[in-house]
Amino acid sequence: MTKGNINVSVENIFPLIKKFLYSDHEIFLRELISNATDATLKLKHLTNVGEAKVEYGNPQIEVKIDKDNQKLHVIDQGLGMTAEEVEKYINEVAFSGAEEFLDKYKDSAKDAGIIGHFGLGFYSAFMVADKVEIITKSFKDEPGAHWTCDGSPEFTLEPAEKTERGTEIILHISDDEKEFLEESRIRELLNKYNKFMPIPIKFGTKEINDPEHEPQTITDKDGKETTEPHRKITVDDIINNPTPAWTKQPTDLKDEDYSNFYRELYPMQFEEPLFNIHLNVDYPFNLTGILYFPKLSNDMQMQKDKIQLYQNQVFVTDNVEGIVPEFLTMLRGVIDSPDIPLNVSRSYLQADGAVKKISSYITRKVADKLKSLFNNSREDFEAKWNDIKIVIEYGMLSEEKFFEKADAFALYPTVDGTFYTYEELFNKIKAKQTDKDDKLVILYASDKDEQHSYIQTVKDKGYEVLLLDSPIVSHLIQKLETTKENISFARVDGDHIDNLIKKDDTTVSKLDEDQKKTLDELLKEVIPSEKFMVQLEAMDSNASPFIITQPEFMRRMKEMQQTGGGGGMFGMGNMPEMYNLVVNTNSELVGEILNTKTRKKQERLINQSLDLARLSQGLLKGEELTNFIKRSYDMIK
Repeated sequence: MTKGNINVSVENIFPLIKKFLYSDHEIFLRELISNATDATLKLKHLTNVGEAKVEYGNPQIEVKIDKDNQKLHVIDQGLGMTAEEVEKYINEVAFSGAEEFLDKYKDSAKDAGIIGHFGLGFYSAFMVADKVEIITKSFKDEPGAHWTCDGSPEFTLEPAEKTERGTEIILHISDDEKEFLEESRIRELLNKYNKFMPIPIKFGTKEINDPEHEPQTITDKDGKETTEPHRKITVDDIINNPTPAWTKQPTDLKDEDYSNFYRELYPMQFEEPLFNIHLNVDYPFNLTGILYFPKLSNDMQMQKDKIQLYQNQVFVTDNVEGIVPEFLTMLRGVIDSPDIPLNVSRSYLQADGAVKKISSYITRKVADKLKSLFNNSREDFEAKWNDIKIVIEYGMLSEEKFFEKADAFALYPTVDGTFYTYEELFNKIKAKQTDKDDKLVILYASDKDEQHSYIQTVKDKGYEVLLLDSPIVSHLIQKLETTKENISFARVDGDHIDNLIKKDDTTVSKLDEDQKKTLDELLKEVIPSEKFMVQLEAMDSNASPFIITQPEFMRRMKEMQQTGGGGGMFGMGNMPEMYNLVVNTNSELVGEILNTKTRKKQERLINQSLDLARLSQGLLKGEELTNFIKRSYDMIK
């Protein structure tokens, strides 16, 4: 038997490991199973190239709990180690990695989450165990070895009577870590981290119906039929899927396979995804994965962190910020890449060249998929538009390359349910909706019901009205106005229609200048100036007498501020709501107001007209609405 000291200068390394990794101590199991997987895959490679003269067979990894003796076993059938290799890899290499780790993180443990990449994987066992044993036998024709360490720098190494190749790690679980002796806890961790590991993982056994025995139907002497119960057999409980969909070629998968894999990833998700994008690239970096577009609402506070990041089929994190462009964090699915550096801070990640390339590749793949879906089945794409538009619009705002590609598939629906691409919309409306300054005015509504009367007025003129109702539409409009040439967007209730699209033909007012001045003074005395800015306009005599509008610029700035960005510098968050009151000087009612002899009747007509205009905008509420209804009944009487 050999005794010795592990070659390490930090005497108290074990307490440090426990202290620094404590917040993430559950990952010890992931690290040990990753090591076991590596050992098995390396053996497969060596047998394939003829360096290992052994039968590879169908190896598996087994996890066993021995609750009575407070032990947890992780057993593989991989390469195994000779005593000399144990000495080298366990006592020297791993600990040099441990020292490097501690040197880097002794002042801040916050980034200590993924430790296997420091060669520390095996030593994470000491986070939960007082003593660790390794019983191992190499695939080479050499005796087995038995290594033991009790969490001090001292170890023992002696021959083992193990006859089968592979490695067994035995953890003597600490008294304060007994949760890791509970079957439910271990099963939870295996499902979380090892659900798609490439080697089958056995955790206990389970009973299933015997596939070779079909239950017989027996008829008794009275003709009564009974079917015998299924015969049960006990089989290994393999808790993982070693060949998940993303590891296969897209040509080998059907729609049903993608759908089944989605349910495997999200067993509690009952709604089917709209479509998926299969990622598969091996140059200039390695990346595979499947992303799914779920049904999305207009709610910007939707759940993110649904994309799972794997490294060689080992789960790492579901926080993919900085790796996946932000607008795609609303999607679901899996990304697997050995080329993403996982042991560094987020700020480093965002500056890393490989990560930037991966991020732009994913953006390009998503854009290409959307374009092909649009081209191949436009009708289906239009039907899904409301469920996917929030991702596309967010992408157009946040990723320049995506914005450029989106012209091919971003849609602009009208209030009547017709969908246009930007080019189609431009060609459809340029003849009618170009103003006297040669600027194209794109009219839109954000709520069909609330803005119904304005929409109707605009449609009566033969203009198209878009329905743009997502929460980030103000930001998107701003972006389009600055990138497309000579266009502006105007919401239908932003002004009266002749002001929204100004043409050369101006309507002549029926009132002369003195009458207009008298009317203006009268209106300003009755109408509260802190809420409404009165403007007299000569319009068609059939147009509404009073129209309430909200200036496009002011409203847009407030909306942009509410959804983050834009307008903050203007301090508009606390500004009172301000509206324009457009008064039609050619309206018969406005002429009557001006010519009414008694001041009291004038005020009543003005207030009634103003309240009707407010009612059409949904601005009449509470006590004011009650008073308006009572006053209206009195007028009928």
